[in-house]
Amino acid sequence: MEDTEPIVLRVGGLVEPADAARLCGELTALLDGAPPGAPAAVDVDALIRPGLAAVDALARLHLTARRLGHPLTVRHAGPDLRALLALVGLADRLLSPPGAPGGRTAGTSASRPGTT
Repeated sequence: MEDTEPIVLRVGGLVEPADAARLCGELTALLDGAPPGAPAAVDVDALIRPGLAAVDALARLHLTARRLGHPLTVRHAGPDLRALLALVGLADRLLSPPGAPGGRTAGTSASRPGTT
């Protein structure tokens, strides 16, 4: 499959437990009619105080995308969300790899290979 720009769902503000179903519905609508296997991404740059409700919503979004035949990654995750995703074992499945567009939040203190 050739590299294509992902279909992006932007999630911002404070995510509450009841938001997961709505977000999954929004993602389903975005992916409706997309070519099979087209990549999807969730941009969490505007997320406020990520907690377990946000982690649950992201896991559900990942499952929704997979059921519809699309890979999904999370973009612009800050250090707190990255830590939570790592804690629950979802970082490898959800986060964009370092060096990929949107794979690391600008301004984090974590070093990247090849930088000083």
